[in-house]
Amino acid sequence: MQSLYALKPWYTRRLHRVVEHAVVHRISPDIYTAAGVGAAACAAVAVANGCWLAALAFLAVRLAGANLDGAVARARGIGTPWGFVVNELGDRASDVLMFAGLAVWAGEHGTPVAWVLTAALAATQPTFAALAGAGAGATRRNGGPFGKTERCLAVVVATALPQAIPHICVLIVAGSVLTASGRLRAARRELAA
Repeated sequence: MQSLYALKPWYTRRLHRVVEHAVVHRISPDIYTAAGVGAAACAAVAVANGCWLAALAFLAVRLAGANLDGAVARARGIGTPWGFVVNELGDRASDVLMFAGLAVWAGEHGTPVAWVLTAALAATQPTFAALAGAGAGATRRNGGPFGKTERCLAVVVATALPQAIPHICVLIVAGSVLTASGRLRAARRELAA
């Protein structure tokens, strides 16, 4: 199941002018990783203050940065293993920032912050599963029923509907466990073949 991850090629095509500009001007893919993390920091402030529309806009920029770093590296032919590491660090930092903003917002509405911390911890599992499989020689898997895009959308909804934060956190946990399990099953099948 690909869920919103299936939109990534469409989103990449929408950003093709940015990629072309980066190629012509030899802009480092790391700039887009940094821009994505910066947008996630702005989104965290918006979430912490309950500004769901601003959070939506900043998280869209966060996803664009996460998309562009790899697209630019491929288009320029400069993808490296270290670039992969920088990309993953940027993605994890962006998630931490986003969930930190949600923890503040939850606390302001009387929701135990433990809900958000549990969701944030569970949200790391799909990536750990993908990286563990790749480290063993399997394909690095993305997608699944609850990935990065779904996490961003869930945080925007939680910002707009703070009374639903516990329910959204349960959704994040369940979706993350389901996604991690699917990635691990696929890696196991591939490694056994």
